Amino acid sequence: MSLTRDVPLVPAQSAVLFIDVQNFSARREGAEFAGLSDAAFAETYGSFLERLEAETIPNMQAVQRACRAAGVEVMYTTIESLTLDGRDRSLDYKITGFNVPKGSWDGKVIDEIAPEGDEIVLPKSSSSVFVSTHIDYILRNLGVRQLVLCGLVTDQCVESAIRDACDLGYLVTQVTDACLTYTQERQDSSLRAIRGYCRQITTAELVAELADAG
Repeated sequence: MSLTRDVPLVPAQSAVLFIDVQNFSARREGAEFAGLSDAAFAETYGSFLERLEAETIPNMQAVQRACRAAGVEVMYTTIESLTLDGRDRSLDYKITGFNVPKGSWDGKVIDEIAPEGDEIVLPKSSSSVFVSTHIDYILRNLGVRQLVLCGLVTDQCVESAIRDACDLGYLVTQVTDACLTYTQERQDSSLRAIRGYCRQITTAELVAELADAG
């Protein structure tokens, strides 16, 4: 039998990870946009946040509901330092100027997909969640072999997680319309580039698949 990435989810061995869907980068008031005039913000990020709120977040909510109902482990990672001054963050984040202080509002998952109960939230201080957290250890302890990825931004932290997860032996499913980056051109380019690493499906397809699994 040939090996393939096109394997339907088995809920008991699956987890969904929401990447960087947090106040820092998904709210106009977030620190990523601090210092930008309203005009500059609208020109550079306005359409991104409009699409995020109108399309992507509702898709994330649908993925979250379906995964919870099916018994899929629901997890989150957010950009957040382990310190207030960010001295522990990666060199890349220091150069970029990203510092989300420990315990800050910017580091919280947005209210629309807020964690419930004991759902796991992992603060990260690098692009890939697999580099600056112990997520691989956690997933293996949970018995997870199939990882569903959603989040922000598609061509940066989401791509990094997909590649690292694949190299570590996970079967990865990317929910294409539950990921978003700053322009349609970047979105399309990222989805094409990462296709060879993962299974790509839509929110509707994932919801239907999990309904059938039940």
